[in-house]
Amino acid sequence: MGIRMRCESWDVRRARAVVLVAAAVGLLTRMLIAANTPGPADVRIFADFAKAVTVYGPVRIYEHPLPGLPVYNHPPLAGWMLLGLNGLSELGMSFATLIRSPASIADFCCAILVFEIVRRRAAQGTAVLCGVGVAVSPVLIATSGYHGNTDAVAIAFALAAAHLLADRKSPLAAGVAAALSISVKFIPVVVIPALFVAALRGGRPVLVRFAAGFGALFALVWGPVLVTVPQHLRENVLEYAGGTYHLWGLVRFADVLGLPDSVITSMQGGGHFLFALVCVAAGVWLAWLRPGQLPGAVGVTLGLLLLLSTASGLQYLTWAAAGTFVLGFWEGLAYSCAAGLTAVLGYSGRSAVRWNELTLEVGAAGWTVLAVGLAVGVRRILAAQPDTPPKPPAERAPLGAPRTSRPSGSAVN
Repeated sequence: MGIRMRCESWDVRRARAVVLVAAAVGLLTRMLIAANTPGPADVRIFADFAKAVTVYGPVRIYEHPLPGLPVYNHPPLAGWMLLGLNGLSELGMSFATLIRSPASIADFCCAILVFEIVRRRAAQGTAVLCGVGVAVSPVLIATSGYHGNTDAVAIAFALAAAHLLADRKSPLAAGVAAALSISVKFIPVVVIPALFVAALRGGRPVLVRFAAGFGALFALVWGPVLVTVPQHLRENVLEYAGGTYHLWGLVRFADVLGLPDSVITSMQGGGHFLFALVCVAAGVWLAWLRPGQLPGAVGVTLGLLLLLSTASGLQYLTWAAAGTFVLGFWEGLAYSCAAGLTAVLGYSGRSAVRWNELTLEVGAAGWTVLAVGLAVGVRRILAAQPDTPPKPPAERAPLGAPRTSRPSGSAVN
């Protein structure tokens, strides 16, 4: 509490600088881990994917079988990223370090982004703590610095889209960011309807510009693949349901309760689409009722997707990390610590996809913490005044500074 009060006396530049330093320290920590550890099996798999993309190209990769490798379930932009990383590795750079760089850099950006989002909706001290929380989040350090993958990049773009649309009044850029999020990893597709609803609530010009940015980037990245190998793209990416392990959340609880295998199989089969629709509906509902709280609605949607996920993967714990800090500092801290311990235990075990009993129990506790945090977050979003826009930067004066009249038109809904 004392730290929070001291932050209130700072001007915005000093507060932002503190978050920037914390984000830089967090990035350095992640990169040191990436440079000095082999990482999980995904590092090797991504290296093999990169070689395959170099041979077949980012478009044709979907139609080629890859013996000895899992399904190539990554959206088109990931292929171009792997092509670039493979080129750098051929110059002598370590691919194991390179593949974990995008997620680590995304966390750096996300820490600053969360600070900017929260300071428009809460006290500056809370915003600083939330930004620093993302920077030093145990679960993000583990999943980005050690594991890698592209989840953190996709989440950062999704939150950026919400911030640009709700706070920066930049619908064209928001549309581009939204399209980028699903072009890196398809997971944030559940927040796209909420973004469109918020744009609709902003008026026709906002909706048109958002749709134009989204459509242009989507056509550029997805167009060649949709035209060339649409069937393989649908099978590999759009219909991918995740693994069949019973490690997390609903399927884990169903397994503990002794439910028939047919129930669990149904949940992990067609049932996961139903859970995804629940997430979409929740995001749309919140965006319609409180368009000014769009970043929080995006955080709830991504957190709910993890909560209801029927797939198990330690890197999936990334989905809710930054978003829970948008909902509240204590919610974010509790989740980051519980999920971070789950990740550390999981990565320390025999395999990241075979959790021991302690990891399973800690994971169940993390699931519960997430559920409580999301419930509190939804309540907080709904408690916000419907017609009250986020506070613009000009209104965030240091504690004790002389009051001035509010500039006319400084807050545009």
